[in-house]
Amino acid sequence: MKIVVAGGRSKADFLIGSLLEKKHEVTVINDEEAYCRYLSEKYNIPVVVGNPCKRYVLEEAEIDHADILIALRPGDPDNLAICQTAKKIFHVKRAVATVSNPRNVSVFKKLGVNTAISATYTIAKIIEQASTIENLVNSLSIEQENIVLSELLLTGKCAVVNKKLKELTLPKNVIICCILRNVDMIVPNGETVLQEHDKLLLLCPTALQERVLDMLTAQGLAS
Repeated sequence: MKIVVAGGRSKADFLIGSLLEKKHEVTVINDEEAYCRYLSEKYNIPVVVGNPCKRYVLEEAEIDHADILIALRPGDPDNLAICQTAKKIFHVKRAVATVSNPRNVSVFKKLGVNTAISATYTIAKIIEQASTIENLVNSLSIEQENIVLSELLLTGKCAVVNKKLKELTLPKNVIICCILRNVDMIVPNGETVLQEHDKLLLLCPTALQERVLDMLTAQGLAS
């Protein structure tokens, strides 16, 4: 796929590397010239110096040929403007944005952004990890307006604590992308045992979000 990454620094750097490893074609837009030089030298990819909120900058990046746009600017209004321009003017199929204010997630989706990720401190850190990026990109083949990314902290009262993931009866299409345990990030599998104080990052259909969170936090959940 051809993917345009607009804005961002550390998140953009790690994301670009991960996407290139998956053989995607990546173009970067960033308004910091020195950082653009760094990315160009490190990855040998097309880099456009400029503000991605500007239409002519998006044109220079040939965004009309892109399959996906990922907006990583620090400001929600900027990311919304970039995504809307990409979809409405350049007809980009999928637009993904980080959102600083969690209350803006539903607003972004209503205004046409396919995936809006609430950029809380933890999620902003986790999204730099390859497992989350891979799951995010893979999910772009399904209906983005129906996908939500959720963060959940397990307490000692949760019945799922001390259970293996394969023992849980979670609905289909629910992905536990990664687990934060103390200072470690764990890429889970069926044998992974959930522990008290684990912080889970979940990807699931919006319609199932409340049900899944209830299941994971229930005090009497049976496997």
